[in-house]
Amino acid sequence: MLTFAPNKITMLRRALPILQWLPNYKKSYLSGDIAAGITVGVMLIPQGMAYAMIAGLPPVFGLYAALIPQVVYALMGTSRQLAVGPVAMDSLLVASGLGALSLSGIDEYISMAIFLAFFMGSIQLLLGLFRMGFLVNFLSRPVISGFTSAAAIIIGLSQMKHLLGTDIPRSNQIHVLLKNTFLSLGEAHPVTLGIGLGAILLMILSKRLNPKIPAALLVVVLGILGIYFLSPQIQGVQIVGNVPDGLPGFQWPELSLERMSELFPIAMALALIAFMEAISVAKAVEEKHRDYELDANQELIALGASNMVGSLFQSYPTTGGLSRTAVNDQAGARTGMAAIISALLVGLTLLFLTSLFYYLPQAVLAAIIMVAVIGLIDLKYPRELIRDRKDEFALLLITFVITLTIGIKEGILLGVLISLLLLVYRTSKPHIAILGRIRGTQYFKNIQRFSEDTEISGEILVLRFDGQLYFGNQEYFKKELYRHMAEKGPGLHYVILNAEAINYADSSAVQLLKRLIPEMKKKGITLMLAGAIGPLRDILYSSGLIHEIGKENLFVNTAEAYEHCTASPTKSDIQDKLATQSKNSSYVT
Repeated sequence: MLTFAPNKITMLRRALPILQWLPNYKKSYLSGDIAAGITVGVMLIPQGMAYAMIAGLPPVFGLYAALIPQVVYALMGTSRQLAVGPVAMDSLLVASGLGALSLSGIDEYISMAIFLAFFMGSIQLLLGLFRMGFLVNFLSRPVISGFTSAAAIIIGLSQMKHLLGTDIPRSNQIHVLLKNTFLSLGEAHPVTLGIGLGAILLMILSKRLNPKIPAALLVVVLGILGIYFLSPQIQGVQIVGNVPDGLPGFQWPELSLERMSELFPIAMALALIAFMEAISVAKAVEEKHRDYELDANQELIALGASNMVGSLFQSYPTTGGLSRTAVNDQAGARTGMAAIISALLVGLTLLFLTSLFYYLPQAVLAAIIMVAVIGLIDLKYPRELIRDRKDEFALLLITFVITLTIGIKEGILLGVLISLLLLVYRTSKPHIAILGRIRGTQYFKNIQRFSEDTEISGEILVLRFDGQLYFGNQEYFKKELYRHMAEKGPGLHYVILNAEAINYADSSAVQLLKRLIPEMKKKGITLMLAGAIGPLRDILYSSGLIHEIGKENLFVNTAEAYEHCTASPTKSDIQDKLATQSKNSSYVT
């Protein structure tokens, strides 16, 4: 009989979260999981085929992508409602990345798309194993909002060729797309355009009448029936045609090593963007449920494994979908069993129902895509930014314009780069406040905000530095310190640095202070530190800066330092300990 040590069982439960919820599965969960699984499965079949068209793949590959990844995620994911499968954004990134390469034909294109799923999955898996889920935090919301809205417009316009029934060259630049679309208007097929516009109108009306109506499935059924019965009278309408039946077979992705360097940028972008999409949706749903907690690193591992294993069964890149996850939750999904049921429905469709899609008009799939991406265009958030945060609105606008006019990859990469530069700029010039004591109290506040309530001493300068002190802002700190010292004039004798917000000082900052303190002493000015937190006190001792400042010039708070300057009382033992304690000091036992 096999036995497992408790720590190994814990590790196995972390790697396979299904082992956490399956043993506690309740009969009452089953009805909700079945209803949600069927609802999402019905929704996923037309969506998957439509999203495969965005990626430039035959529609059946959307069904392949809706099969194995769902099951793998159900086993390994920590969210119990996240619906994994093909999504519009990742499909566009696949088309954008592969469209820039010189490929010999559709077979090589398909092979590259499948390998891309394996490649991005490998990156996600490694990031998860090395616990680097925090990297997604560098995708700021303004960048994501601008990128997503621009990509939604590109996705919608890319379907104009199917809506018009004409051959419009593919492009990821809006001006090129608009030009090509305008030039092809004269060749538009009226019946195809009517089918597409009718499908769009029907889906919009269905959602307004009753959001629970499976609008995408409804237009698919009506489209198939219409072409089937009217095909002799309708000529020139592009249909899906033969959809291969049967489940995808196991096949190792093929790619030469030369192509890996070309695919790496798009694979990395896909890995991070797909994770960002999934984790943001999963967090939103998690807030409604208190019976589990998300683990960002395990989510990376689960999504990576889903893409890697899925690619072995001809899946292209997948992630968690916003609309399907919302439907999954609303339909009553309680566990990953709903995803397994959805995958089962997709599998049954591949086995027995693919022939029914022969007469499906491509204009209907284009309509499904257009309606789906309308929800990706966010107008509310930019309005909030332009009112409250104009710098972040500028970041959003730049990302939006670059994505629309230059390219998809360039938009997200330059957006992230600009957001990082903005972060560096902010940390290079953190907020500095000159403090004064509120009359009759021991509170010290910014004299610019409380000018009528503060009392100021000509001998004492109280300065608060709101950020870590490092090489990027040390000169700014020095310049501002000297400027405020000069404003005080020759009567200045004490500078109290409120260090409550300084959690770190690097070697460059330490060397700067070692130069400044002797210079200040020559002018008869004493530097005091008030409220220095533990990490900063540790640096004072480890760097030897404590000898320059002097332990007697460290205080628990600004009020004590101020009183010391005005009345020179003796510090008690506990005050001295609280102000100077460090892991490097003699107070540590």
